[in-house]
Amino acid sequence: QVQLVESGGGLVQAGGSLRLSCVASVASGSIFSINAMGWHRQAPGKQRELVASATTGGVTNYADFVKGRFTISRDNAKNTVYLQMNSLRPEDTAVYYCYAIARGLYWGQGTQVTVSS
Repeated sequence: QVQLVESGGGLVQAGGSLRLSCVASVASGSIFSINAMGWHRQAPGKQRELVASATTGGVTNYADFVKGRFTISRDNAKNTVYLQMNSLRPEDTAVYYCYAIARGLYWGQGTQVTVSS
């Protein structure tokens, strides 16, 4: 019932920044409530891993490898979540997936982030 569309990925040099956006939407006339939104990432040959999450009430958490560099934020009125990524490193290269938790778990299609050294 929830569609997630990510944007903002791309190619950036090490030390650079990117801002990812994810908009959640449903069919016209539908009613839904999203409890949390966030971001996972997946590099080739690896499992998806949590990057950051945010509840509707504003509670956030981050993976250790992004603390101090990434910031997650939400605009609840727009059903949008953002991920500001600063001080990017080559090891941050991955496909970044937006997720939302409502009655179930929903995933976006992913956006590629590539960090060159």
